[in-house]
Amino acid sequence: MKVLVIGSGGREHAIVDACQRCGHEVICTPGNPGIAELARVVTCAQDAESLASLAQAEGVDIVIVGPEAYLAAGVVDACAARGIPAFGPTQAASRLEGDKAWSKAFMVRHGVPTAQHRAFETLEDAQRYVQTRTPPIVVKDAALKAGKGVTIAQTHSFAQAALEDIFSDPGAKVVIEDFMTGQEVSILALCDGERYALTPPSQDHKTIFEGDTGPMTGGMGVICPFPLSDAQLGVIRREIIERTLAGMREEGLPFRGVLYAGLMLTPAGPQVVEFNARFGDPEAEAILPLLQSDLAQHALDAAQGNLDPAAVHFREGASAVVIMAAPNYPADPQKGIPLQLPATGDQERIYHAGTTIQEGRLVSSGGRVLAVTALADTLPAARAKAYHLASQVGFPGAQLRRDIGFRLGLHD
Repeated sequence: MKVLVIGSGGREHAIVDACQRCGHEVICTPGNPGIAELARVVTCAQDAESLASLAQAEGVDIVIVGPEAYLAAGVVDACAARGIPAFGPTQAASRLEGDKAWSKAFMVRHGVPTAQHRAFETLEDAQRYVQTRTPPIVVKDAALKAGKGVTIAQTHSFAQAALEDIFSDPGAKVVIEDFMTGQEVSILALCDGERYALTPPSQDHKTIFEGDTGPMTGGMGVICPFPLSDAQLGVIRREIIERTLAGMREEGLPFRGVLYAGLMLTPAGPQVVEFNARFGDPEAEAILPLLQSDLAQHALDAAQGNLDPAAVHFREGASAVVIMAAPNYPADPQKGIPLQLPATGDQERIYHAGTTIQEGRLVSSGGRVLAVTALADTLPAARAKAYHLASQVGFPGAQLRRDIGFRLGLHD
């Protein structure tokens, strides 16, 4: 098949890698230097109509959309209008991620377990409500914020400051939630609107510093699989994935693409922290190297409403991802830092998340710069391999967490 992948980060590098190793011809826009080693990178305006026109001109069989902003901009709709299959939800269905207030209300309507919460459209109302809650208090910008619009406030004053920051943008909305305790886990499902196939559970590490401290980031590392009991998986399937897919169909918004459920394993059972409408990043860099079957074929089948869940296969074993981020990320990441990458083995990947070529040299161009991935038979072995590979990367001043997997007792 001929596949068009849209995006430029580590997630898209992992998607391209998964498609290319099954023998497909892959093109990507806007791409990055790592992707360019596996696929033809095409320059194109990044609006929905231009991307759909590119897909049409290239005669692609399937479009795979990476980042959430493209879904919210209606890329899938624009492709569909031209009769081009695209893997991802429509603009209306992507609201499950793009509007957290709507998403939370949807969960209530359909009995999907989540934290007690309220949504607000004015600063004053939100401030009054915050004073009635006991810290820690979770404050979320309702709009798309690339995983960074969340504050876990340990005091009322910290929550008030977060609210003032969010409402400094005109038209802002906020969701205020009760804090949930437990292990956090990500479950991704490939969906065709009705049928679905789960990927192995994974666990992201979202804050910049060890011990889950410091500001929120887009994710600093992943372990996969995260151990879940059969009972937990049963609840996740019945009460979260299946209720969500049924609810979206009921509301005339059948969900095709990747349904990402960020969950908290609370004492009362699994509850949804938030939904995303696409592959997680960096979860994709952990999950997709374990995929043994054909991602492009699954994407085409799902886009056409014909997914065969039994055809989706993952290898035994485990993976670990260590993110190497630029100095001063997430506030104001330093760019233009020269990078030197070591050779990788069959069970190793270095996915480019924020790189570019400058005067013939590979340099950093973003906050999260590289996703260093390793596969092995066990989680401890995968983690050790990932850290060893990261130690061989030439990246002056790189930030990386040294405790990926610590919640499961994994350590050096």
